[in-house]
Amino acid sequence: MPMMEDSMRKRLEVTKRRLEEIDNSLMDEKVTRDIQTFKTLSKERANLEPAIEKYDIYLKDEKDLKEAEALSHDSDFDIASLAKDEMKRLEKEMEDIIEELTILLLPKSPDDDKNIIVEIRGAAGGDEANIFAGDLFRMYVKYAEKNNWKVQLIDENPSEAGGFAFVAFSIKGKDVYSKLKFESGAHRVQRVPKTEAAGRIHTSTATVLVMPEAEEIEVKINPQDLSMDTYRSQGAGGQNVNKTESAVRITHIPTGIVVSCQTEKSQLQNREICMRMLRAKIYQKMVDDQEEKIGKERRAKVGTGDRSEKIRTYNYPQNRVTDHRINLTIQKLDRVMEGELEEIISALIHADIQKRLEEELG
Repeated sequence: MPMMEDSMRKRLEVTKRRLEEIDNSLMDEKVTRDIQTFKTLSKERANLEPAIEKYDIYLKDEKDLKEAEALSHDSDFDIASLAKDEMKRLEKEMEDIIEELTILLLPKSPDDDKNIIVEIRGAAGGDEANIFAGDLFRMYVKYAEKNNWKVQLIDENPSEAGGFAFVAFSIKGKDVYSKLKFESGAHRVQRVPKTEAAGRIHTSTATVLVMPEAEEIEVKINPQDLSMDTYRSQGAGGQNVNKTESAVRITHIPTGIVVSCQTEKSQLQNREICMRMLRAKIYQKMVDDQEEKIGKERRAKVGTGDRSEKIRTYNYPQNRVTDHRINLTIQKLDRVMEGELEEIISALIHADIQKRLEEELG
């Protein structure tokens, strides 16, 4: 008979009581009028509910198993036989639930359901690296479309040869960060450039940085710590595409972080986007500093997320994609570049869960 460990049962009972407390609070008029509190409690409830739903099924199965066990000793052969079959079914279901609960009870990153800001830069390889940065940008846009997420271009430095020397954009939607948080790092491409007459394969790289968006309550920014200047929006080749100085650049003096935005026609809109980027970058720095301080440095994650770490190779001649962190290779490069990233992303999430389970279980 599958037995749930006492430690797991105690955690679930505490969680169940907390869920009841939240439900009572959400019926309170004072809470419903306080938008931030209501939002925070609703978010916590959504995180707790899946585990409690499974736990309730487990408790019912536990009760049914005892009844089936009693009937398995019935003098009527048919009744006893049916009861034994039911016991086998319930035991299997309970074992599966315990496995699912083990994963559901793993500490969840508070950033997993956040929107993100992504920066892609052409790195080693000149024009070909910039073209590849553009290909990666298109790949993420396609993936976002498949998930019904919203993409907003924030800043760009187009390359004359195509693609981008730098492009920044945001993605908004359900569980965006949890899906794309492992994309940070150096992405390597191996292919024959269009300009290569001899048909030789070149290797180039582009770097990706994925940052969770931070809310104002998470990152307090003193206006006196900011230096802002405006300039005319630039197009490919450096030509002015806007006669007014609508583009905005903001420097956070204490950290030296610089952000800019030129995609909107209004200076005010560009400033608001800059502040979103700045909060995300300061938040990311706070997280990095904290992890380094406590000595973990993302050991429990799949890769460090550092932009210098080569995480994936895109080999065009062999239509192959290899993720080096989990030794995953798939012969579907053409489909991956069209935004079909789910197989890779699911494998990365699974590997991360396995690592955290091993750490949890010692």
